[in-house]
Formats: sequence, C-alpha cells, structure tokens
Amino acid sequence: MDIFVRKYNSILKTDLFLVTPPFTQLNTPYPATAYIKGFLNTKDISSTQADLGIEVILALFCRKGLEDLFGHAEGLRHQQKSLNAKRILALKNEYIKTIDAVIAFLQGKNPTLALQICQEDFLPEASRFAELEELDWAFGVMGTQDKAKHLATLYLEDISDFIIECIDPNFGFSRYAERLGRSANSFDELYEALNQEYTYMDKILVEILEEKIAIVQPKLFLISVPFPGNLYAAFRCAQFVKRNYPEIKTSMGGGFPNTELRSLSDKRVFEFFDYISLDDGELPVELIYNSIIKGGDFNLYKRTFLLENGEVTYRNDALRSDYKQSDVGTPDYSDLKLDQYISVIEIVNPMHRMWSDGRWNKLTMAHGCYWGKCTFCDISLDYIKVYEPVAAKLIVDRIEDLSEKTGQNGFHFVDEAAPPALMREVALEILRRKISVTWWTNIRFEKSFTRDLCLLLKASGCIAVSGGLEVASDRLLKLIDKGVTVEQVAQVTRNFTEAGVLVHAYLMYGYPTQTIQETIDSLEMVRQLFEAGVLQSGFWHQFAMTAHSPVGMYPEKFGVVKETEAIGTFANNDINYIDKTGIDHNKFSFGLKKSLFNFMHGICFDYKLQDWFDFKIPKTTIAPDFIEKAIKEESKFNTKPTAKVVWLGGKPEAESFTKYKKNKPLEMTILTFHDKKESFEIQVNKNEGAWLGSILEKIAVSNTQVYTFQDIKADFESSMEHFELFWYSEPIYNLRDFGLLVL
Repeated sequence: MDIFVRKYNSILKTDLFLVTPPFTQLNTPYPATAYIKGFLNTKDISSTQADLGIEVILALFCRKGLEDLFGHAEGLRHQQKSLNAKRILALKNEYIKTIDAVIAFLQGKNPTLALQICQEDFLPEASRFAELEELDWAFGVMGTQDKAKHLATLYLEDISDFIIECIDPNFGFSRYAERLGRSANSFDELYEALNQEYTYMDKILVEILEEKIAIVQPKLFLISVPFPGNLYAAFRCAQFVKRNYPEIKTSMGGGFPNTELRSLSDKRVFEFFDYISLDDGELPVELIYNSIIKGGDFNLYKRTFLLENGEVTYRNDALRSDYKQSDVGTPDYSDLKLDQYISVIEIVNPMHRMWSDGRWNKLTMAHGCYWGKCTFCDISLDYIKVYEPVAAKLIVDRIEDLSEKTGQNGFHFVDEAAPPALMREVALEILRRKISVTWWTNIRFEKSFTRDLCLLLKASGCIAVSGGLEVASDRLLKLIDKGVTVEQVAQVTRNFTEAGVLVHAYLMYGYPTQTIQETIDSLEMVRQLFEAGVLQSGFWHQFAMTAHSPVGMYPEKFGVVKETEAIGTFANNDINYIDKTGIDHNKFSFGLKKSLFNFMHGICFDYKLQDWFDFKIPKTTIAPDFIEKAIKEESKFNTKPTAKVVWLGGKPEAESFTKYKKNKPLEMTILTFHDKKESFEIQVNKNEGAWLGSILEKIAVSNTQVYTFQDIKADFESSMEHFELFWYSEPIYNLRDFGLLVL
C-alpha cells in the first residue's frame, strides 16, 4: 500500500509516542502506556499515547467501515462462503444502518436504544444468536440495559465471524494473529508474514498510525506488547515507522518481551526495533531517551537489547537501581479516548463480564507477589520476584487523582496477588476519606481473608476478587506450593460471598503428575463450590510449562522431561514437555469447560460427572458434602490481642429505662442504630451502654487512630469487670453483624 503524507493543521510535537498495538480490550485501555506516561511526567519528559486497538475497531465498526468491508467481500467473487457468511452479506444494509447507533449505545452515549434492541427486531441476527435459546432464563434477572448489551455483543461477534471467514482469518477482538506470537522460537514465520502485502486490517492500522505520527512527530516511538496477540501488529507499526520515518527510534517493552524475548539473538528483529527493554520500564525508557537526546558514542542502558557492531547485544550496565513504586508517579490516561471504549457482555455471568464491561482505571497496590512460591509461575522474573508494596495513603491519593482526571471511579488493581494487610489499609483509608469507589483485584485464597476483613473490603467499594484455586486437590496444591487447602479456599470464598463480593477462580488441569482421578475429583470440588453458591465464576486452563518457573527450570523434580534443551533465537517461554504419566490431558478440555459454563449459569449441578465426557471416567472419591461441611466451620472466639477493631456504623441514640429483676431495679440503656438498610436496637445495662457509646465513637472508621482488641479490653476494665462475658454476649454479636469488625 502506498503511504501518502498529508498536511495536518495541528502539529503536536512530543519526545515520546507511547502506543498499545491491536488488540487488547474493548472496554478499557491496557495500562502500560499510562504507567510510563505517569512516570515521564515526573521527569518533565513530554509524551503522547494512543491505544491503536480501540481506534482500529472504531474505524472498522462504523458505517463507512462496514460499507468498505462488505464491498471488499463482494469483490472476492471466487471465494466460497458459508451459509452464515452469505446471510450476513445479504443483510449488509441492516448492519450498515444499525452499526453507528449500536457502537454509541455500547459507549454509553445512547442508552435509550436498549429498548429497541430488546424488542429483537432491530438487530440483524446470524449464527451467534442461536445461543439465545439456551440463555433466555438469564434475561429474567438482567435489566434492559444488560440484555441489550448482550444482544449487541452477539451482533458484533457475528460481524467478527464474517471478517474471520471472508476478510482476515487472524482477526479477533482481543488479539490479532496470536498464532504468530505464541511459542515463536524462530522469527522466520513472523518475518515472512511481515514481508507480505498489507492485509485488510493492516491497511486500517497503518492509515491511523500515519496520521498520528505526522501530528506527534516523536523522537522515540515506544510500543508496549503485553500479549502474543499484539506482537504481529507491533512489528507492523514499527516497520511502518522505520520505512517512512527512519529518523525516529523505535523501542519495544511490555509483558511479551519480558517473558518471551529474554534470550533474543535474531538480528532481523532489529530491522524493526532499535531497542527492546525488559521488566520494569521506567529506568530503561529514561536511559534510552537520554541516549537519543544526548547522542554520542557512549551511553548506559538498563536491561536493553540493541544491535551493536552488527551483533545483538544485551546491555545492563547502568548501576542505578529501579525506581521505587512511590516515585513512579500516578498513571496518566490523558490522550486516550476514554469516552470511546465499548462495554460488551459476552457471558451473562455477573463476575465473568467484568473483564469486558465497564471502564476501569488500572492501578497496582504492590509490585510483584508477596507469596512468590507457586511452582507453575514465573517467580524467577522481576515482575513476580521483586515485591514492593505501595503505601495505602499514596494508593488512595492516586485513586482520587485518577477519579478527578478520568471522571471514572472504577478501579481494577492489577496485582499478581494483592496483599490482605495492604488491602485492609487501603479500605480503611478509602472509608476515612469518605470517597465513593468501585474496585476489584486478584488475590490468594488465604486464611487472612476473614469474614470481617471481607465485610470491610465490601464497605470500601470492593465488588469482586479473582484468585487461583488451580487444581482443587490438596496433594497438588502442596506440590504447586500454593500455601492453601481446598477447605480453606471454600471458607474464604464463603466469607467473600456472604459479604456480597463476587468470586472468580482460575482453575488448572494437566499439572505434572496429575492423575485422571485427581482431575475428576477437582471437577467435583468445583461443582460443589458453585452449588454451594460460594463461587460465581471460573476459568479452566491447561497447564503450560514456562522457562522461568520452577517446573521449567527443574523439570526432573516434577516428573516431566523437556522435549529439547535447544534455545530458540526469538521467543523462549513455553516449553514442550513429556509427562511421565502418559496421560493425554487435552481430552478433558471440552468436558471441563462445558460443565463450568453451565455451573456459572447456575444449572446442571445434578448431572453426573460422566455426562460431561464422551469417554469413560472414574467415579469421584470426594464426599458429596465435602464443601458443605467446610463452609459450616466458623468461630468468632479467636480474637488476637493485636487485632484492629473498627466500627463502620454511625452514632447510636441512647434511651434509659428501668427494669426489675427479682424486684430489684436495674438501670438499662436501649441503643438504637440506623444502618443503611434498617434500624435495630440492643439492650445493655447503663454502665455498659455508656461505655459502648463512647468506645464506638473512638473506633469509628473515620478516625485516624486505630484501637486494638487489647486497647478496648483495657478501656473496658478500667471501670468494669468481666470483659469477655460482655464481648461474647448477644448485644455485641448483633453489632458484629452490623459493622463492628475485628481485623
């Protein structure tokens, strides 16, 4: 394709242009460029950012985009088309007529369209709508807006199916040409694809990029590649810049190079990129920028690949340490078209939809993982290994800053595993500042998540958590070094669920030495968790051995053998291996995922496990009431002296009265409390009532001073006796149910 340089009225010269290539998410920007831009602000380095993914989607899914798309498809006269594709092409005018209104609706700009969409005679329907018959039951509990979002999502997926079949087989809403980036030990296939003519999608991408480069005119073009599904587009972008703006330096960072390109040696990669940096990007980017601005023959670099004297060189010669999390600044989402992202609902499950529905500001509570032991995880790499929490006050400062700048108060904390103690402090700080926030994050299902901590998190705006249950087998959890048991997971998920926080579990099958029996028993555990209502969502994935995990580094300890010790010249992360058990774990994939899909919709709990598989499986050895028994265990008698005691409620109204016991007058107090939902009363003697009113004021969540259980006991015993009898009495139990928390 010829590139024509246009004249632009507005030139916005900045030093760095930060780009996320297609495709990541439709509903919210991937945060990497916002993190780097926030850091560059602290250094007074000018930068502009763009999410090319959402911009390509919007250029494609609009009236002109569909007119061009269908016109192109009709020009392919010799192409064989399926009945579904023929139907969509026959209805092209209906798609062209409705597309702009649907996109505006999914952007939140056209809410009244929901009424028309829900009448089901507005949108053209193709094969994706066949699923509706199975999901009709769900719409009884979904509002009009949600139902319309789901129908509009099916409509977009129909068009996507048409694109994949007739225009570009590599297309996908959250990935593009992912196959070329997955386990690409050799650069050959990707290099060959990059030397082909532009695809239909490439032309849209390059046209948008051309316009932006002409306006921004950067010195450094920095591209973040989080996933394999971004890799091809990233190289296409860099290729365009190199061909048309050779004076602009290009650099790659992000999750993909961090895990896959650590042993890069193929020189051809540097026909596209001048630099590839690994791990935390702040200092490497600063040093690359300095080398470009200052020039000269001698420059220091941090964890950076470049071509020197015709050879691939890894430079890590800067003695400076990486920046502390307190010094990297607040993520900056300016330049991104935040009002143009589209919320879709692919699955009606309330937790599962959160990845694709709603605009979330992304933040991090702590760098790395506080546990850092799981044997399937890349715990040898800095993004996991280097643990550094951010102070709670600074986190909430960033929340307030981002809320003001973006106009959005939804936050997704993208931690590897958010630390419970820090979550507690963040929740307390949010409540102290009396700000309204909606947030969710990833956790470990550890025993620190008590009933009271879950209630506190909920009160601060936490609506959901996701965590790794992995293999629901205590033997394998021990081998994984997960630090939890299935019984413990059940109790933690119960605590969150009872507090009103949704729970998603990451599930794994095919872990080394896992037997068929353990896979079936794991499925039974998952079935019971869903049936008990303590798990709302989940996702099964097959174990993959990675080069930087303990299993990948020491396979002999886990009963597996690497197929080869050879190291590729391009990507090296996923390792092909032979499991000594000889079990083909692939065959369980369909049955596990189908059963989970039904469990997430609250159905089919009475099916026999055998019904999910078309081959013979053993009967489960798990007791049918295992999870039910586990979640019944609870005790409020294990209060530690150092536990923090917090009152979430308001000041009670006190009313004195006298009651007679064996003709003796007793001075009593009725304390009336007003909860958000209801009012309730408790009766105590006059002295206890006075003390309780006083102590609740001291331990109110709005106060900065924190009192421990020990402090409260001492305060009580300074004027009265028998604290334990009072603390474990019915009035206090009632308060425990309405916001008196022991943390």
